[in-house]
Amino acid sequence: MTGERVRKIIHVDMDAFYASVEQRDDPALRGRPVIVGGRPNGRGVVAACSYEARTFGVHSAMPSAEAGRRCPDAVFVRPRFEVYKEVSKQVQAVFAEFSERVEPLSLDEAYLDVTNSELLGGSAVRMAREIKSLIRERTRLVASAGVSYNKFLAKIASDHDKPDGLFWVLPEDGEAFVATLPIGRFHGVGPVTEGRMRALGIETGADLARWTLADLTAEFGSSATYYHRVARGIDERPVRSSRVRKSLGAERTFGTDLVGREDMLAFLERLADEVLADLAARELAGSTLTVKV
Repeated sequence: MTGERVRKIIHVDMDAFYASVEQRDDPALRGRPVIVGGRPNGRGVVAACSYEARTFGVHSAMPSAEAGRRCPDAVFVRPRFEVYKEVSKQVQAVFAEFSERVEPLSLDEAYLDVTNSELLGGSAVRMAREIKSLIRERTRLVASAGVSYNKFLAKIASDHDKPDGLFWVLPEDGEAFVATLPIGRFHGVGPVTEGRMRALGIETGADLARWTLADLTAEFGSSATYYHRVARGIDERPVRSSRVRKSLGAERTFGTDLVGREDMLAFLERLADEVLADLAARELAGSTLTVKV
């Protein structure tokens, strides 16, 4: 990085976002295990859950029936996406006060590049602390933030001390910090890849760093370069304020199985119409069609 200005990247992630909005808006839910999405004895998946529910092993994307078994006292609530979107706009407005280079990842998290900001003396940590404070003041919700010199480390840092966390990794500490991380903490290493890596004896960042790029490529193909670099604390991906959408879709989970061909085709037509309308509104066209059953 000789001659270059070290980047300052903040990753902000709302804590248990959907569930926290529900607890904020309904005092009766505060302090209780709340699960957003699905039904305790039916189909569906957990969209989000409160920290009280997480102590029972409940997590997002878990089948709601399993969540109900693990946490019999959980309160299941229907998602209110329009409300979440409005709260997200408030959060995004806070981000815009600190940087023009904001890359939203979802309704409840984003990267900010504050490298050139002179706010608060140019301190990214102070900016992250102020962002958390403003979010709490304006939405009555809690966020966690991570600060570092690249996106990979900033995202890991934001998850390091949740909820209501603020953690930072300095450039001189990056590689050593990565070396201590369990491989499952690496953003971009999902459960399947984690299992493959553990089978190969890769348990930590230090283990991953011992692999050559050639050996990683033989095992993991096009992802090898990313793994090789982040194991050394290197991630040069820019914060992109505009991202190219690569897919659009629509799907539904049914409480009971659809078994009739005509019923299935009728609902498939409705979903297709949703996608076509979305494409038309965005003036886009698709090249590949996928049907998931």
